[in-house]
Amino acid sequence: MSPRELPARPNLDQYRKQAKDLLKSWRAADPRTPQKLADAQFAIAREHGFATWKQFADEIDRRAGRAEKAAIWKAAEDAVVAADEVTLDRLLRAHEKMFRSEQPESSWFGGLTPDYSGGGAREIIAREHFFESWEALAAFRKQLDDPASSVAAFERAVDAIVHGDADELQALLRKHPQLIHARSMRTHHSMPLHYVGVNGVESWRQRPVKNAVRIAEILLDAGAEIDAAADMYKGGCTALGLIATSIHPKTAGVLRPLIDLFLARGARFGLAGAGNAHSLVNGCLANGRPEAAEYLASLGAPLDLEGAAGVGRLDVVKSYFDAGGRLTEAATAAQMNAGFVWACEYGKTDVIEYLLDHGMDVNGTKGSDNETGLHYAALGGDADIVRMLLKRKPKLDLRDSRFNATPLGWAIHSWWVHRDDAERREPFYEIAALLVAAGAPIEAAWLKPEHAVDDPRMFAILNSKP
Repeated sequence: MSPRELPARPNLDQYRKQAKDLLKSWRAADPRTPQKLADAQFAIAREHGFATWKQFADEIDRRAGRAEKAAIWKAAEDAVVAADEVTLDRLLRAHEKMFRSEQPESSWFGGLTPDYSGGGAREIIAREHFFESWEALAAFRKQLDDPASSVAAFERAVDAIVHGDADELQALLRKHPQLIHARSMRTHHSMPLHYVGVNGVESWRQRPVKNAVRIAEILLDAGAEIDAAADMYKGGCTALGLIATSIHPKTAGVLRPLIDLFLARGARFGLAGAGNAHSLVNGCLANGRPEAAEYLASLGAPLDLEGAAGVGRLDVVKSYFDAGGRLTEAATAAQMNAGFVWACEYGKTDVIEYLLDHGMDVNGTKGSDNETGLHYAALGGDADIVRMLLKRKPKLDLRDSRFNATPLGWAIHSWWVHRDDAERREPFYEIAALLVAAGAPIEAAWLKPEHAVDDPRMFAILNSKP
């Protein structure tokens, strides 16, 4: 018989009462029964799949605490959006350790969360609203409170864009045609068209929009500047760059139609419009959007060695090497290193083998972040590539400079992220086993008793000896 599942918010007092009622029923059936309250509690715990009443009670307490924390995080999010400094300050003071050191839970799309790690309520709110100071945000909100102001009209147009309200957007553009060329007062200085990318702007406004193509058509028909740049990321971003590097168009099922629309309307490939001076393809690879990278490449987007390796274009990769197997002047070692990392993350096995046979160090890192191909293969959940790289005897104790984690640590992170998706989680058991068997160092924090209860399978893998 399968154990009974606990409800989302179990109440321990109710189960204590159930145990007392169960004991009463036993005694009513047999007044001489030797069973006690502990026996009834044990029966209820076992009914729900727990070995002891203590484990059962601890799990209920954990879930209750999680529910309480979720409510606190949600209240803080709401305070950030409403610029409610009083409420946010109260929450920060009451739960300082939680806000300053724990990973926030999120109700926003894509797992986006405010950054509570530094500053007071005013500083956090101003930062999340993309203003340099509380005073700048206050000046913005003063104009926003005037429904006749251009700021209020701009914000209403943005709300229409991110909610896919085509009728409201058209009405606003008819009444305020100048909006199409207006820019946000926020530090990213977006124009309305940039919000179609729902990327790098106010986090609560980033969401999948099913009719994003129609919204973009309305804006372009109204005269939007298709290649105009905004300042979400260093170096500037075009609307096409934001669309290609965002998860939300993919989630909404409109990624390719949006790209097709922008190219048909004259958006230029050659601009470094993906932010951080990235080309479109390389920006997609760096932001975990391989589908967009490969589609853009198929449409003729320029490919340097990094981009070609990341999208698996071995023919283009080979063009950057001379007859002696050395890099030509058209490519750099940095491009090769970055391309190798993306090939490892995105499963381009033929590219990986070619680069390793042509001078690529299996321990080579991308930029100054100390992230190797093995880190990204472990993160991406590709056991075959991990196995391929292990044959080249990589260093297993290398730690990246962003998270101070080994490749095994990256695999465990992905395993944890996919805790609610058994199918996506499955490859990380094999990857962890491969790395442990190869001698990857094990951290004591991974072997805590509570982890053995949470997932005995992973605990057994990490507790095994090579």
